[in-house]
Amino acid sequence: MGLIASISKHVLQFKRPATTSRGAYTERTIYLLSIHNSINPEVIGIGECAPLEGLSIDDRPDYETELNRLVKQINKNKADDFNFNEFPSVKFGLETALLDLKNGGRRIIYQNFYAIGRQGIPINGLVWMDDIEAMKEETLKQMAKGYDCIKLKIGALDFDDECRLLAFIRKQNGGEKLILRVDANGNFANDDAMHKLKELKKFYLHSIEQPIKKGQPELMAELCAKTPVPIALDEELTGIYHEKDMQKLLSTIQPQFLVLKPNLLGGFVQTDIWIKQAQKNNAGWWITSALESNIGLNAIAQYAAGFQSTIHSGLGTGQLYVTNFVPYTRVDQGYLWRDMGNVATDHFASPMD
Repeated sequence: MGLIASISKHVLQFKRPATTSRGAYTERTIYLLSIHNSINPEVIGIGECAPLEGLSIDDRPDYETELNRLVKQINKNKADDFNFNEFPSVKFGLETALLDLKNGGRRIIYQNFYAIGRQGIPINGLVWMDDIEAMKEETLKQMAKGYDCIKLKIGALDFDDECRLLAFIRKQNGGEKLILRVDANGNFANDDAMHKLKELKKFYLHSIEQPIKKGQPELMAELCAKTPVPIALDEELTGIYHEKDMQKLLSTIQPQFLVLKPNLLGGFVQTDIWIKQAQKNNAGWWITSALESNIGLNAIAQYAAGFQSTIHSGLGTGQLYVTNFVPYTRVDQGYLWRDMGNVATDHFASPMD
């Protein structure tokens, strides 16, 4: 019984630019990897392969060529010479497609209460980088939607203005109880990162993601040791695949949290190893999507639900696109649920108009 694979390329358009301190995304190219076996071709497993521009280590010009090479290898029943460590998003997509196929091609990747619509996942609302007034307005909208945890992208605007934004949020009705996260995407300068962390202390933040650029473990370790605001590693984790290297990184830096993105880390098995190492080093963690389509988001949400964590995940990104696939998720009062109505009518991943 041989496996038969194919890929299809899709370009998703953002409703509005998704802006961070690294720049703005206006579109996202993804590839859907479909796999079935020769005996039962109607049962199809689907996975999403989608490197994130400027962040994924597999954001490289030969990505599509290598993905096509993998498909040919699968169809020849031989894929043992493909270097998945260089292509973490391909590994994520293949792992998802095979799990989907194993579970009957129903977009059920992990069988749990979330997958059958009986459990919601607490998620954070997300406020992208914009001018301060627009970020205020978006934060108020997120609060009105029932989010009790909101993450704001910071690091590219005037820092004093960003602090005034956080002060504004805390003064709103319900703002004093809001769980606030910020994400600097590595944009704090090394020489004033600690000063900014001390200034942010007054806003009682849950955490700050990646205050400085990755690849500076000694400085990041110093910040984590002295910071008044818990630090979460994000970009710092990409490109590390061996468990001994994970252990070395975490034992050196001793972060308070890890932000785990299966698409960027190399799939669910790889994410499991990071969780194991986080627990060994007394670091908290949560699962986050990385601008995937509804196909990838569906898989990551089911994985995240298996941990039954009370900490908020970052899984609301399926709502960002003008064009996407039929949604498998819906958001209600700050919780992500599997949309069983769309699941019931979907035989294959169908593009939305």
